[in-house]
Amino acid sequence: MTKKFILWGQALLLILAFISMIVIGSISVSASTAFTGLDTEDINGDKVINMADIILIAYHFNSTASGTNYDIKCDLNNDGAINMSDVILIALKFNKIISVATNTPSMVPTPTSTKVPSPNATPTQPPIPVFKDVSVHDPSIMKTNGTYYIIGSHLASAKTNDLIGWQQISSSVSNTNPLIPNVYIELKESFDYAQTTTMWAGDIIQLKDEKYYMYYCLCKGDSPLSTLGVAVSSSVTGPYKDLGIILKSGMSGVSSDGTNYNATKHPNVVDPDTFFDNNGNLWMVYGSYSGGIYILKMDSTTGKPLPGQGYGKKLLGANHSRIEGPFMLYSPDSGYYYMFLSFGGLDASGGYNIRVARSKNPDGPFVDAAGNNMIDCRGPAGTIFDDKAIEPYGTKLMGNFRFVESGTGYVSPGHNSAYYDADTKKYYLIFHTRFPGQGEAHQVRVHQMFINEDGWPVVAPHRYGGETIGKYSLEDVCGDYAYVNHGKDINAAIKNSVKISLNKDGTISGSVSGKWQHNGDNGIRLTISGTNYTGVVLKQWDNGLKKFVITFSALTKNGNVAAWGSRIN
Repeated sequence: MTKKFILWGQALLLILAFISMIVIGSISVSASTAFTGLDTEDINGDKVINMADIILIAYHFNSTASGTNYDIKCDLNNDGAINMSDVILIALKFNKIISVATNTPSMVPTPTSTKVPSPNATPTQPPIPVFKDVSVHDPSIMKTNGTYYIIGSHLASAKTNDLIGWQQISSSVSNTNPLIPNVYIELKESFDYAQTTTMWAGDIIQLKDEKYYMYYCLCKGDSPLSTLGVAVSSSVTGPYKDLGIILKSGMSGVSSDGTNYNATKHPNVVDPDTFFDNNGNLWMVYGSYSGGIYILKMDSTTGKPLPGQGYGKKLLGANHSRIEGPFMLYSPDSGYYYMFLSFGGLDASGGYNIRVARSKNPDGPFVDAAGNNMIDCRGPAGTIFDDKAIEPYGTKLMGNFRFVESGTGYVSPGHNSAYYDADTKKYYLIFHTRFPGQGEAHQVRVHQMFINEDGWPVVAPHRYGGETIGKYSLEDVCGDYAYVNHGKDINAAIKNSVKISLNKDGTISGSVSGKWQHNGDNGIRLTISGTNYTGVVLKQWDNGLKKFVITFSALTKNGNVAAWGSRIN
């Protein structure tokens, strides 16, 4: 053990001793104690005098380091040295818990922070992640009691505490599935109507009565003959009891909106996402192919749609356009509602990809980063699966790709959910994906997201491994990268990375050319082939190269294209 750490420990013991003496009355504190101003003792500038300030002074007392911004502030008695007298003074002041903002004693003697800021404010590198994977197609996420849960198609589900190591809960539709025991009996009406033996993408939300509501859907598959219902449980993992069907589609004759069902304009009632808006109102967005994506106002007491809406309000799609899996996320940072969507076909050859549009209102209108109104996103009348017609719409966040040097990549990533964790201030994208050369096998992946300077989410290039965005210098970012441009297309081709260099003089060279700019602590701006991108820099674990690397993720300004880079040198 070094002398420095021995002294540090001695300082902390002295601090605790002085605080103890103050508490039991062994030391009295005179009102005339020589403090010239409250901001003098607020060493770290967090507007409160607390243990963090004591630790900073103790650290500088025992440290040979000098020349920092704290040196002058730590010398509280102005004797030209940082010594135990300063430690004692701050310990005395700490006992009063004086708030800098109010200049009055606080009634809550809990420090706001006990962590010593590092000199460069860069978070400590997380441990090497140990991933444990599960298979849940179309994963919809929710968090309760500190645990994340996902539910997907085929009544599959899983859970995790850290979004890194997952545990499978259920995997298939059967009468022994713990979510809905005796499911073929419990949901007999839906199975009979949809003429199927399986279930499609589900969704779970906890309503104000603290019970959990599962929105389930069943579909025949080769037609939009579908049901959408709701079941309830006192536990997130079930057992759920059916509350009944709330929507049907694909029928012959009169539909839910009072007119004859038309598959080119009416929805296929699957892929629900039920969510609360920023004002506490409950909504459900849903739909797949057929007549498009719709949204309904919901009753937060019953968990069912408010009466008189029919299928609700159309947001986009029609004429069997391959658009599905809507999911809504509100950002307290930007004030926007982000509607995530999957375009293309879900199989390995379908070109499945994740897109997003935004609105200030939960029911739209939604626009993409290019300014396109999403209500216009649909194939022409008389067409079916016209991908070219919808390619220009929606900001494409991710499609088929492979980092060549790392060997990591995805095929048909999609049907995502998203989550904002108010405790950590982190955004997450949760989706299923297939992989290059592995056919239809799929697993769940989680990537961190960030809101860029233009108010759009950008997705970190590598899966989430516990990282927290930090402060990165110009020297950190300069180097050689595997570069992927996701484009706007919908096809089965895998976009292999190419090599580029971000040079110290602000130029980009290699397979593409242009300019780049380090923007603040972790922002980045790039101009590639005349197109401007804005995004973020992040240090991540590359599970192919088995090391931590600098990455960047950016979106075109006023456009719909994502660009990723992952450091390779």
